[in-house]
Amino acid sequence: MNYSIKNTIKPISIIGLISVLSACGGGDYTYIGTPEPEIPTPIAPPVVATPVPSFDDDGVLSANIRWTDYGVPHIKADNLESMSYGVGYAFAKDNICVLADQIIKYNSQRAKYYGPDLVPASGDSEHLINDFGFLTLGIRAHAEQNINALSANSQALLSGYAQGYNKYLADTGVANIDAACANMPWVQPISNIDMMTYSLGIALLPGAANFLGPMFLAAPPGESFAPYAQNVAANNYVVNAKPVITMPEKNPSDLGSNGWGLGKDKTENGKGMVLANPHFPHTGNLRFWQFHITIPDHLNVMGGSLTGVPGVVNIGFNENVAWTHTFSSAEHFVVYQLTLNPNDAAQMSQVIDGTNRLITSKEISIDVAVAPGQTIKLSKMTYATHHGPMVVVPGSFEWGPGGNAFAIKDANLGNVDIIDHWLAMNLAGNIAEFKQAFKDYDGVIFNNTMSADSEGNVFYIDDSTVPNLTASAINEMTTNPLLIGAKQAAGFTILPGFLSAFDFERAVPYENAPQYSGTDYVQNSNDSYWLTNINAPITGVSPLYGDVDNQQSLRSRMAHKLLVDAAGSDGLFNPTEVEQALFSNRNYLAENILTELLAICQAQGSTAVTVGAENVDISAGCTALSLWDGTMNKDSSSAHLFREFAFLFDKNPQWLNNFNVENATSTPNGLMNNNTTLEQFAQAILNVESAGLALDATLGSVQFVERSLPDGSASGVKIPWAGAHNIEGGFNVFSTRTGNDGSLIPRHVYPAQNSDSILSAEGSGYHINYGSSWMTVVNFTDEGPVARGLLSYSQSSEYGSDHNLDQSLLYSQQPQLRPLRFTEADIEANKVTEMTISSAPE
Repeated sequence: MNYSIKNTIKPISIIGLISVLSACGGGDYTYIGTPEPEIPTPIAPPVVATPVPSFDDDGVLSANIRWTDYGVPHIKADNLESMSYGVGYAFAKDNICVLADQIIKYNSQRAKYYGPDLVPASGDSEHLINDFGFLTLGIRAHAEQNINALSANSQALLSGYAQGYNKYLADTGVANIDAACANMPWVQPISNIDMMTYSLGIALLPGAANFLGPMFLAAPPGESFAPYAQNVAANNYVVNAKPVITMPEKNPSDLGSNGWGLGKDKTENGKGMVLANPHFPHTGNLRFWQFHITIPDHLNVMGGSLTGVPGVVNIGFNENVAWTHTFSSAEHFVVYQLTLNPNDAAQMSQVIDGTNRLITSKEISIDVAVAPGQTIKLSKMTYATHHGPMVVVPGSFEWGPGGNAFAIKDANLGNVDIIDHWLAMNLAGNIAEFKQAFKDYDGVIFNNTMSADSEGNVFYIDDSTVPNLTASAINEMTTNPLLIGAKQAAGFTILPGFLSAFDFERAVPYENAPQYSGTDYVQNSNDSYWLTNINAPITGVSPLYGDVDNQQSLRSRMAHKLLVDAAGSDGLFNPTEVEQALFSNRNYLAENILTELLAICQAQGSTAVTVGAENVDISAGCTALSLWDGTMNKDSSSAHLFREFAFLFDKNPQWLNNFNVENATSTPNGLMNNNTTLEQFAQAILNVESAGLALDATLGSVQFVERSLPDGSASGVKIPWAGAHNIEGGFNVFSTRTGNDGSLIPRHVYPAQNSDSILSAEGSGYHINYGSSWMTVVNFTDEGPVARGLLSYSQSSEYGSDHNLDQSLLYSQQPQLRPLRFTEADIEANKVTEMTISSAPE
């Protein structure tokens, strides 16, 4: 097929940048009705290599749960459904409010209980956007239609988890659960379909879930996007919809992590070792939770999983394999620019390969609370093509101008491999079987994976779900200035939709994903797959996986540095050295430029530096900074002053030497001695002083964790906290998040004092609610795996519970991991309480 894309363009905005991509003009076309967007129908799952019982013959569920120190549950059962039954019960005991909130989120029921707006009567339409958005994506309908097509294992895990959650709710009573959601009408028993809907929604987090607002605005020219009352009695209800929709991001929560897999060539005992260090929110729907699951003779796995993962471990280990994940830099969706048929006045059809295809419409409806105890039904039209839902972003993605419109196609929509894939990892007996999990399934939705086994083999793969574009599409997106410019402007790939050659039908297969196997090491700190192993760079894969030959983040550079420095003189790691590397709280930027910064500020003396309208004497700041030990520990004086400088430096780096791909892990480097550097340091001083903080305060006095009371107000108890920040090149990373945490559970935040800082004057420092979460070091020995770990924000989200703060206090006292009780003897020796639950009638 011959085609061309013109190159005359004025790059003013995204819509301006891509307005000439359409290459098809008017003419006579054959109309082909386009069906509603299809979510892929599950194919028959592969046979599990190690059979594990899915259900019990008599249909009665039974699980034994033993809790050890720090509230860790150890669940033992005879089959997957009973095992998941125990997991669901134990999870609900710790975090029922979080999952209950998520169930109504993905079931499009937030407006039913909270009304149309996040801020009542504001017109922000946040709950309408959520509910109509997930209805548009069809995840609940897909769960209902395909629940019985799942593998027996997936069905068992979903069913058992829901029943365990329900048993906890029934046994405890809605009035006696966590006060944050006690007696709330939205806390109700759940079903296996609810759990599948939740899994399908989680799969869309790095893609279509960030486009709910643009889906809400999508309407053809002349039509209103606003919902309307469905029933006659409510026709006088006026929808006050004034949403502010901006360009979506691939990773709006800036999710990140570090992960190492160390092989026999890098460990003292010649066996495998894994460091897991995910950086995730400490509140909301992305909380980790630790547990241990056993089905005798089949399964023995310990680790942590995100909220609501039914029964299986996301990051953990068994007797022979350990693994971890980091958030992938890959893209999981494509936005398509549609070429509208110029002969269609309604602009409800597009042209593909010279043939007309209709844009379909469908009315969808939700319940909306309009007064206490009163709801009405609101409806709106949703629009889609075979690419996926239509999207509109004012000023960027418009429907109509220039004959264009836009739709999003997400490779994770309808992904039913998630549970089976992690279960296969849980069951793997060595790296070969672990690899087989990735060959059989494609359910690791947005993660890199690093692993090691007891024999000292390591394996890395980014098998996150990435669109499998054609060679033609890849060639155009990497060589055509228009498409390159569109991606730079938007932050994600935009392709023309007028050619089927640019479309995709599946995810990239296992054999084409970036991967590395060996006996030395694998690592990732969220930069692309490229430098997974510095001695064997990975290239030649789809550009949707991320960049190569690119400048590395300071955190990635610190990771590479730690892999050299922390191993000691022998170059081989033991578990103590890995744990020390994690908690060294080194600051890469400081190690690179602190000496020059001190020399520059000392040379300036008390001569004022002009910042805006202020003349700043930086000498006191220079004296304070000279006291800093260069680390981000609790007792480090003036560490916050350097952090404030790092935030300003990041926005306008003053590197002396530029990036050199031949020295990718050590360049750029050096610090320019110029006015900009002085101004950045002066502004850092102003930031600290305007927050009411001493320039030489210790980090532990200004960086803290503080729980919220059940009503969302501050508890007033601030726990000193050590740890670095991504912006300064920390490894053990913590930060502040003041935006949406994915849930509606009440919580307090302290606003940042300005756009160049996360320092809060109101909070008198850095309120930590993001960062290192489920941290583990797993070391294989002749006696089996020996592991230490910590869940930094503790097991339970329930304020005042026994395990809401215990691990946090341990970390605050001194950053450290704790023993993980994996063996039967260790569990019994540290058992705090035990119970057996059953679904049999009492």
